[in-house]
Amino acid sequence: MQTDWNENRARLVGTAMGEPEYSHSNHGEDFFRFPLRTCRLSGAADQVNLILSRTMLETQSVHTGDRLAAEGEVRSYNNRSGIGAKLVITLLVRFLQPAGEEPDDNRLVLSGVLCKQPNYRHTPLGREICDLLLAVNRRYGRSDYLPCIAWGALAQYSAELNVGDPLRLEGRLQSRSYTKLTENGPQRRTAFEISIMTLQPAEPGLF
Repeated sequence: MQTDWNENRARLVGTAMGEPEYSHSNHGEDFFRFPLRTCRLSGAADQVNLILSRTMLETQSVHTGDRLAAEGEVRSYNNRSGIGAKLVITLLVRFLQPAGEEPDDNRLVLSGVLCKQPNYRHTPLGREICDLLLAVNRRYGRSDYLPCIAWGALAQYSAELNVGDPLRLEGRLQSRSYTKLTENGPQRRTAFEISIMTLQPAEPGLF
């Protein structure tokens, strides 16, 4: 699903819930990971892992309890360790600064291609929901595969989409806990997904 366009930008404001820990190295640069907790208007909270370079950490320190505003790109990778979620979603930070008194925020814009047939269904309480998988290209050829969910009228609209449709959406990056039954017994895990607020066809070449 290669295209010559993409849009991937997100902004999170919240509280650091841990100290940065080494994540990986890429092209000679070390990267670190820490969790950021951001609250919704409903009072529920999402906890998202942020990835940032050592160079950025040297200019903006991060400690547990810090109020931070981060801007960057949503990233996905497959977890092959066998522990935790199979698909891991993070925010690759491009800009980081203290948030001061700024309220929590969680918003993103994505443009990409639908790469899996929509899964339309109803929750046990009867709410309409539709699962989508969006492929968003990076500048250097790879793609991020991002699970998205739509509710209500947007779920109905999403159910009519086809694989290969170019889409642009606005939403938030959310986390949810669930129990996974394994051979070692039940385990608590966390899934990450994009909750869609607006969704429309995208026009390649505009972004």
